[in-house]
Amino acid sequence: MLRAGRGGVLGGRWTKGIGMRVLTVAAHPDDETLGAGGTIAWHTARGDTVWVCILTEGASSRHDRVEQQLDCARRACDTLGVHNLVLVGLPDQRLDTLSLLDVIAPIEQCIEDLQPDVVLTHFGGDVNEDHRLVSRATMVATRPVPGTPVKRVCAFEIPSSTDWAPPVPGSVFAPNLFVDISGTLETKLTAMKAYADTYRSEVRPFPHPRSMEALTAYAQRSGAVSGLLAAEPFMLLRESSSGGMGGFAPSVAPS
Repeated sequence: MLRAGRGGVLGGRWTKGIGMRVLTVAAHPDDETLGAGGTIAWHTARGDTVWVCILTEGASSRHDRVEQQLDCARRACDTLGVHNLVLVGLPDQRLDTLSLLDVIAPIEQCIEDLQPDVVLTHFGGDVNEDHRLVSRATMVATRPVPGTPVKRVCAFEIPSSTDWAPPVPGSVFAPNLFVDISGTLETKLTAMKAYADTYRSEVRPFPHPRSMEALTAYAQRSGAVSGLLAAEPFMLLRESSSGGMGGFAPSVAPS
């Protein structure tokens, strides 16, 4: 197990004076907050550059209030301090009707534009098909070709999707990296409250996993697992550095 402590998803010993660039790739509006909201807020608070790319409009499979859904995403990302929100607008819950290339292309464009050090995305075994396809597309977009800026790729969990997948090989989320969000949990919860204003609220009453109480409990459980007050769990999927460690030395330690 790795514990990022207060070093975010790359750690605190990145070359002094060089801010990190973090790209979060999400399938739907609210996934960015549910999966990595506390970590995003930690990075933006310390001056790192964070972009969020949301692939689908997140609404059309259930209702036609798409712009209302996207406005909530803008408000949530403003709360988290996100520098650039990319709303691609692919059809909600219909990514499986598209060529995978159509999902990969906007992710590759974000990588080209931002040159991120870190990419955060969905766990590939989620029960939600859009999540699984975004995970596949992100792994293609971040493949370790020569010259890629991406040094770390991590998967996050989504309450009510990751935890509802069947307990079969490949569908069990096994985090090996925990980020301390004890100082940013309240920011994450405030951002999530923006999604209570969608046409059909994405915030549900307890004990639903997307309730405020459950999200707090998730963070506290991950904190208890990793020796922190509150944490977000990730699976470290890929990590690389050039020139030995160079200026890249993640502040992570066995726990």
